Amino acid sequence: MILAEKIMYLRKKNGWSQEELAEKIRVSRQAVSKWESVQSVPDLENILALSRLFGVTTDYLLKDEIEEEVYTGETEGTAEKGACVKRVSLDLANRYLEWRKKAAKRIAAATFLCIVAVIPLLLFGAAALVYPIPETLVAGAGLTVLFILVLAAVAVFVCCGFQNTPFEFIEKAPFETEYGVEGMVKEQQKAYRPAYVRYNIAAVCLCILSPVPLFLGTVTEKEFFMAAMLAVTLFLAGVGVVLFILAGVRWTSMQKLLKEGDYALRDQRRVRIRKTVSTVYWLTAVAVYLAWSFLTDDWKTTWVVWPVAGVQFAAVLSLCTLWMDRENGTDAHR
Repeated sequence: MILAEKIMYLRKKNGWSQEELAEKIRVSRQAVSKWESVQSVPDLENILALSRLFGVTTDYLLKDEIEEEVYTGETEGTAEKGACVKRVSLDLANRYLEWRKKAAKRIAAATFLCIVAVIPLLLFGAAALVYPIPETLVAGAGLTVLFILVLAAVAVFVCCGFQNTPFEFIEKAPFETEYGVEGMVKEQQKAYRPAYVRYNIAAVCLCILSPVPLFLGTVTEKEFFMAAMLAVTLFLAGVGVVLFILAGVRWTSMQKLLKEGDYALRDQRRVRIRKTVSTVYWLTAVAVYLAWSFLTDDWKTTWVVWPVAGVQFAAVLSLCTLWMDRENGTDAHR
């Protein structure tokens, strides 16, 4: 029995399709198809991955004269981590989805607090220009409210993190779902899809419209009115972000259980790369903004960093995606 036949035999023995096998060892389905049709041969790295996944020796895979499976006594889960892959029961899946539904509201509320926390400071500062209020009192009151709101938001984030502990393995470690879980999640996903679409449409519309009050504020020289319009802009943007979070957290929890979208095994590396690129990019943007602002003391101009960074960020992610697609295309020819 040759290598191609052994791969096909072991795959079918485990009840996996070519796509499922490809996801488990993080290659393309076309690569698996070529291996099984003897159009190409897996490289050493993929041979080792197949050996760990099936729990057989590399000698069995590579030596045609060895017909009977020679098992190592370990699977991918035990060989790499010393423990079996965890299984998600129907009850656990239901509890996880219910928790993420509650967490979505809490995370959305905390994020909203962070966005609108600066509004009191803006309004107090503008009021000081109209009424005879001491600047120190205005700054103290505004900063106090800001820190209280941010502190409340941080407390919510930390609390959510602790309460999410029992389900961390779903987000960070390999797992398998028991019978009935996939069907239940797909039913919930199908029922939730219309609301998910509505939330996202409303969120996009609010985010696009949010600068309109700010533009209206520029038609007058009244600073309090301008500050009020900026506050309205922040409020609308905050509501848009809330809708994005309410829709996204629940939807991604279902995708995680189904291993779909960005949470498919073959796309997990793409997600990690995008997160790393995003983190480095925005930290760099913050550093540029602060350095430019403090060196020139021209805070009225340096804000332009953010719209420019926002536009360029889309381009950076697009280039990152093209690079990863090219890399996947190379993998398909292995």
